[in-house]
Amino acid sequence: MLTAANVHDSTVFEELMDSIEPIKRPCGRPRKRPNKLHADKAYDDKKCKRTLRKRYIKSRIARKGKESSEKLGRYRWIVERTLAWLAKYRRLTIRYERRDDIHEAFLHLGCSLICLNYLT
Repeated sequence: MLTAANVHDSTVFEELMDSIEPIKRPCGRPRKRPNKLHADKAYDDKKCKRTLRKRYIKSRIARKGKESSEKLGRYRWIVERTLAWLAKYRRLTIRYERRDDIHEAFLHLGCSLICLNYLT
């Protein structure tokens, strides 16, 4: 989801969870939601946890002041690696477009190029 520059991610968390498309499986009906969600300490909020509980998603969120974020590192590196791949496209690193749809189109194009390079 695309938000303004100074909007915290936890404010659009519920909308983000509702926008998850069904997960396709080889047999049976598609799952509507993932089994669990890994997130950092920024999402340690009652509202976020209530949103996950309502959708029967297990939360793997580091608690503020009690747990370190190091355990999430083994899962987060996949996201960080993908963001680094996107960062090599300068137009996505610094947002030049004022219109959201153009920026999102460049984002889809960058993801398509990453998938093409990964498959070849």
